[in-house]
Amino acid sequence: MRDKILIADDTEMNREMLSIVLGDHYKIVQASEGQEVIGLIDKLKDELLAVLLALDMSGVDGLDVLGHIKETGLLEKAPVIIISSESTYETEREYLEKGVSDFIRKPFDNVIVKSRVDNLVDLFTYRNNLEEKVQIQTQNLQRQNKLLELQAEKIKKSNEMIIDVLGTVVEYRNLERGPHIKRVKGFTNILATKVAEKYHEYGLTPQKIEVIVAASALHDIGKIAIKDSILLKPGKLTRDESEYMQSHTIKGCDILGQIDEAWDKEYAKASWDICRYHHERYDGNGYPEGLSGEDIPISAQLVSIADVYDALVSKRIYKDAIEKDKAYHMILVGECGVFSPKLMQCFRECRKQFEELADKYDMLEASD
Repeated sequence: MRDKILIADDTEMNREMLSIVLGDHYKIVQASEGQEVIGLIDKLKDELLAVLLALDMSGVDGLDVLGHIKETGLLEKAPVIIISSESTYETEREYLEKGVSDFIRKPFDNVIVKSRVDNLVDLFTYRNNLEEKVQIQTQNLQRQNKLLELQAEKIKKSNEMIIDVLGTVVEYRNLERGPHIKRVKGFTNILATKVAEKYHEYGLTPQKIEVIVAASALHDIGKIAIKDSILLKPGKLTRDESEYMQSHTIKGCDILGQIDEAWDKEYAKASWDICRYHHERYDGNGYPEGLSGEDIPISAQLVSIADVYDALVSKRIYKDAIEKDKAYHMILVGECGVFSPKLMQCFRECRKQFEELADKYDMLEASD
């Protein structure tokens, strides 16, 4: 608790006079030479309201004492008032620039001394209290932010768990051979990262990419509502069967809609968009709504390319795997539908990464 004033002057009469003026309101501590002042500063720095300092003391002079006060940090917490018999404007300016708060001159005027000390003590006390309140509020905000971060992380894990569980349902029906969902997530991440780097207009922040990659696991969730006789048919589908198969985009959104309140809105929106629109094409010749251009959500555009690439290079019930080089060129020339020119440019630049990831998963599948 700050409740003391240190009066440092090698003249006893000066110390006593100031003690009489200030003693009614403050606890007074006296020092007569520089080294003693330094010792008291070190001992009482957290208890001092103000320091009244003469500059011409014996031993360590007042200027060195002032330097020590600054080193301890006390200069920021308590005013230092110089006791001076005579001083010029230049001297006062010099010491004010060093952090001194004011000057009191000999012979002392009791009213002026008390008024200046009281005002400065009140000012520093108010500032210290304000700083303490700000510090406490800052600490509280930091704790609250930490709790919010933990809560956000918990929600994120919950969202990802929902997605993983639903994605696993699709895999358990053995809808695709091999780790199709993991591969699509990997290809989506590669492509989204490149698009974010080249085309800032899509606003693909790392956090948005993370959401899109996670949500890509649900692109075919609607297939769990498709009859096995159609879903697992080894041969070519009839026209009616194809139209029925295409309904998995709508059925998937119906499934996701039933759990809308169970997860974060951003994950829910990304999952819904990807599920519904990952078969749309840039020229409007996709399904289910025939969207074109940038009317197709960027999340669905990214997953669409990842899904098509994996479908080509992976073995399926109805086809053998296509060579990666051929699959790459099929996508570029539009054999699998028309994609965004910007995304195709990124796909060109990511070709090696796509092929390396595909090779990695092929090796993992072969070792199982």
